[in-house]
Order: sequence, then C-alpha cells, then structure tokens
Amino acid sequence: MSETGPAAMRPFEAVRRRLGASWPRIVAASVAGPAVALVLAQVSEPLGFVAGAVAAFGASTLVARFREGRGGLAPALAAADRSATAQPAHSLLEALPEPVILVDAAQQVVHANLAATRVFGAVAVGEALALRFRAPEFLAVIEAAIQAAEPTKASLMEGRAARRVWAVDIAPVPAAAGRSGPLFLLLFRDRTAERGIERMRTDFVANASHELRTPLASLIGFIETLQGPARDDAAARDRFLAIMREQAARMSRLIDDLLSLSQIEMKRHPVPGRSVDLAELLEDVRRAMSPMLAANEMEAELEIGPGRHVVDGERDELLQVFSNLVENACKYGASGRRVVLSLRVEGREGGGVRASVRDFGPGIAAEHVPRLTERFYRVDVESSRAKRGTGLGLSIVRNILLRHSARLAIDSEVGKGSTFAVIFPRPKHAAQETN
Repeated sequence: MSETGPAAMRPFEAVRRRLGASWPRIVAASVAGPAVALVLAQVSEPLGFVAGAVAAFGASTLVARFREGRGGLAPALAAADRSATAQPAHSLLEALPEPVILVDAAQQVVHANLAATRVFGAVAVGEALALRFRAPEFLAVIEAAIQAAEPTKASLMEGRAARRVWAVDIAPVPAAAGRSGPLFLLLFRDRTAERGIERMRTDFVANASHELRTPLASLIGFIETLQGPARDDAAARDRFLAIMREQAARMSRLIDDLLSLSQIEMKRHPVPGRSVDLAELLEDVRRAMSPMLAANEMEAELEIGPGRHVVDGERDELLQVFSNLVENACKYGASGRRVVLSLRVEGREGGGVRASVRDFGPGIAAEHVPRLTERFYRVDVESSRAKRGTGLGLSIVRNILLRHSARLAIDSEVGKGSTFAVIFPRPKHAAQETN
C-alpha cells in the first residue's frame, strides 16, 4: 500500500537536495533561451534520478509532484528549443552591416538588427511599421509584397533638408517554429551617395549643355544675320565677327576646362614621388600672371615665411592651381588693387606647408562659400561670364589638391576680401632634389 504524507515526501526532498543550487540556473537558462544543450546538460542527471525514484516508490503524491515539475519545465524546454532554432538566424541578421527588420503579415516588427537600431532608433518588437515609417507609398509596397508573398523592391526617402535614400529588398521567409504565419525580411541599402552622384552627373550634363548652347546660339544668330540683312553692311559685319570670335573663344575655354577636369579626375592615383619648392613656384606664378595683373591695375606681393617650403607633387599641376587662384583674384577682387601670395610652414620645421592667395575685393557672402568648388557654380552668373569665367576653375583646383592629399580652405568676408589657402601635408620626399 502506498504511503502518503511526510514519509512519502522524503524521496522528493532528496531530489530537491540533489538538484541543489543547479535548479535556479536551470530555470534561468530555460527562460533566457540559450542553446538547448546547456539546459539538457543541467537537467538530464536530476531527471534521471527523479524517474528512478518514481519507479522505486510509485507514490501517488510523488507522481503528482513530478508531473507538476515536469509540466512546468516542459514549456521552458520547448521555448529554449525554439529560441535555439531562431538564434542562428538572428545572429546572421546581427552580422549584416545593413539595417534589417523582420516583420509579420500584420506589418509588426518581430526583430530588428543592431544596424537598424543605429539608423532608425530603438525598434520595439511588436511595433507597427506605420508608426516608424511615415511613408504611405513605401508601406503600400510592403502590403502588396505581403499579399503576394513574393520578393519585391521598394524605395524609401527620409528627411527633408538632408534626405536619405534607401533601396529596400522585401522577401518572404519561412515561418519560425511556433509561428502560424510567414515572416517578411526588409533589407535596407543606403543609396544616398549614389543618388547624389547621379544628380551631380545630371546637373553637370545640363550645365555643360547650357554653357555651350548659349554661345552657339549667338554664333548661329550672327551667321544668319550676316547671310541676310547685314550681307552688305561692312560695319555690322566687322562688329558681328568680333562678337562671334569672343563667343567661339568662350566655347574653347569651356571645352579646355572640361577636358582638363576630366583628365584630372582620371588621375586620382597618388602623385609620383617628386618634390616641389613652393617658394620658387609662386614666384613663377607671379611672373606669369603679371600681364593680367597689370591689365587689372593690380600688384602681387609675395610673403615667404621662414623654413623650407617643399611639398610632394607635380609641378605643372600645382602651377595650374595657383594660376587659377591668382586669376580669380584678378577677376573678382580687382577693386582691392593687390594680391598677396604667402607661404609658411605649419607647426614646427618639417611639418606641412600652407600657401595662400589673398585679395582685398568685395568678398563672398557666407552662404556661397561651401559651394564654390562645385562645377559651374557661380556667385554672380552674369558677372562671371562677362569676366570670361567658365565656372570650373575652383573645381579643377579641388580635384588637383585631392590628388596631392592637400585641402583648400576658403575664408571670405564681405567688404574685406577673400583668402584661398592650400594646406599641404608633411612631405615624404623632402630630401630629394626639388624640380
């Protein structure tokens, strides 16, 4: 006859004592959901002892207690099994550098990887996508993909001032263990830079076409006039031919600058290991630009600081850089009547070199300064064209300096003039003979 009461509980108490301190760790591990192997390693031996006790004693109370214990542990083991199944998939998502969000058929978040939380902020499990992304067209594409249960693509634009563009791949994935419906994976790829490059290319073609079309239209108009009403008008013919020559020269300058810019952009590789003495180079620039300076009634001053002003680079390209800067000073800073070319060593001897071109003209408003090196950007379009500017000079300067690992710093104040400073890094070939 089976025993009941305290005597029947002795084997169960022995089981508890046998489990000892392992029991809280088993429960915590089961709830946390690590690999099932860890749980089984902790549980197998105690459960074996329990099974043996049940077979030996057959006490109804013990059986009931064991069943209660087994009933409480079984869901935890099942949850651990499901977690262990899902854990590798989640680990793979965490390893991806792109943002990934896993949603269910109701467009509620099931999982968001670390990259997604960095980009979009904390994404809570169960959160509706419509609360995270206020983009009806994007949400409509997701809804259609869920309805069709087929892979598709979408695009998402975020922000107003600084817009980010995302290309989103939407794909159904098999339902996880314990889930009734399929899941859908949203993979976000940042296409902001690509869209920016595409827009720059489109703007470049449009601007180049416009810059060429204007003088070409002028040439065609004058040719038609010379072939018609002004056929026998010698004075008009001479005047029109002079204008036509100027327009043709304008197109030639533009084409030359476009070709120069294209060649420089194709040579983005590091510069050859040569050294250039900037003190000698700036003196050559002043001498070469003296006719333009004289035509604008300007003087060029050369200020050379102490130290050795040698940098790594191509002499001809650096000559083009400072010639462009002095030419701009002549065109747009002529009212100041002088240009200062200065050199100094940055930091202690053997550091980088700072070379600057300063004019004392009207200066440039602050809102224009960040865009001055953009292709075809002009502060005053008509004034630039009147002074034979193509809008490419500073873009050429910037690209040459990129090749030389140097940077351009622009400081300008309205009414006081502008300073264009080139900061060169510490030379690597300073010991070589300068060219």
